[in-house]
Amino acid sequence: MDFQQKLLDITEKNHSILCIGLDIDRDKIPRFLFNSCGDPFFEFNRSIIDYTKDLVCAYKLNMAFYEVLGKKGMEVLEKTIRYIPDNIVVILDGKRNDIGNTARKYAQSVFETFHADAATINPYLGIDGVIPFLEYKGRCSFILCRTSNPSAVEFQDLKISKTPLYQIIAMKIKEWNHFGSCGAVVGATYPKELKKIRSILGEDIPILIPGVGKQGGDVENAVKNGTNKDGEMAIINSSRSIIFAGDKEDFAERSREKAMLLRDEINRYRR
Repeated sequence: MDFQQKLLDITEKNHSILCIGLDIDRDKIPRFLFNSCGDPFFEFNRSIIDYTKDLVCAYKLNMAFYEVLGKKGMEVLEKTIRYIPDNIVVILDGKRNDIGNTARKYAQSVFETFHADAATINPYLGIDGVIPFLEYKGRCSFILCRTSNPSAVEFQDLKISKTPLYQIIAMKIKEWNHFGSCGAVVGATYPKELKKIRSILGEDIPILIPGVGKQGGDVENAVKNGTNKDGEMAIINSSRSIIFAGDKEDFAERSREKAMLLRDEINRYRR
């Protein structure tokens, strides 16, 4: 099954375009887990998944939070990916890229070693650094287009022949989509730019939309500007505001409550 069909199927089944970011953080995970189980990081992820798997279309794992833990982190990453139900999209967020030969190894790591459905990648090196990812047909490579951070304007708003760089990147994403494996990363914190990028990409290229929750992106604008005409082909990510909603034994229940509220809010604007 290709990525787009998998995304459409789980979006319909769970009536959701919500993605939860499983960004483990030693300083924020409930302390009791470190005293009550042998693998607190995986136990944290397992509990979040168990309590939210009917509310999401995807889980996104930011590799930095696992890599910082060394070998143990890689074990937790692998165990978590295996634990996620097969019908839910798995996104590995590493924003990888390099020259072609190295990019090929990054792509192999994400798609063959860890068996993710999607990656996030940086387009700065051009097509020869991107194509090793795109050659994995049936997967998706979400290309950084308009990121959610405040200083994104320093480069992404630079004009080339009067056209902002982020729009040129969006045009390139559409051009590079001949394998059908391109996506775009566009922050909810830039709603006007999100609307413009959707108009450039058309109906069928998925957009990964971070920035709601702690970063302050507006849900209504993210949905209305980021989805296609059917209210699909967008993945709205929230991490900290959901997974760290509680710090006691009921942390997973608190996370479910936050996830359900956000899923339902998103769905109010999808039609």
